[in-house]
Amino acid sequence: MTRWLSAAILALALVLPAAADAQTAATGGSSSSETTSSSTKSGAKTYSEPEVVSAAKDLFGETTEGLAKVIEKVFADMGEPTAYIAGSEYSGAIVVGLRYGEGMLNQAGGGQTKVFWQGPSLGFDLGGNASKVFVLVYNLDSPDQIFRRISGVEGSYYFFAGVGVNYQTDGELTLAPIRTGVGLRSGVNIGYLHYSREFSWYPF
Repeated sequence: MTRWLSAAILALALVLPAAADAQTAATGGSSSSETTSSSTKSGAKTYSEPEVVSAAKDLFGETTEGLAKVIEKVFADMGEPTAYIAGSEYSGAIVVGLRYGEGMLNQAGGGQTKVFWQGPSLGFDLGGNASKVFVLVYNLDSPDQIFRRISGVEGSYYFFAGVGVNYQTDGELTLAPIRTGVGLRSGVNIGYLHYSREFSWYPF
């Protein structure tokens, strides 16, 4: 019995390295663990970092050092998004702020959906502003999932060279809105945004 067991172990020791070498050759000299992921565990397609940088450049008009660094930060924290929203928004605050926006939801697997959002926030400035916003969306399998209230994560605000991002989540979806220029408010991460199919003045 011991002799048969020893023979079986020896056979496995010879076969497994050969199979691994064959797999490496079939993938062009690299193992599957070294390839760049282009889908989530559920099979949903994702956007790579170069694709996101290119899309953000199309929206904002240029790729600044701050924009590239903020996108790099989000990818380091969250990985590849399954969708993004490119749009614009209007906001104002007198201690308590309001924010309204609209944009196009783009899914990595194809398809676009018009999205509106509105919601309150705790701000620390006066007046209003208009700006463009680029939102990375995670764990989205269907466009219908975006239509809900999603709270900001307190303390998640990150700012670099005129570009800011904060995280929003409801435990299922996670969003990372990226904003540039005038009107960045650190208080925006204390509140929520309601994403909807149609525009509404009602922010709650």
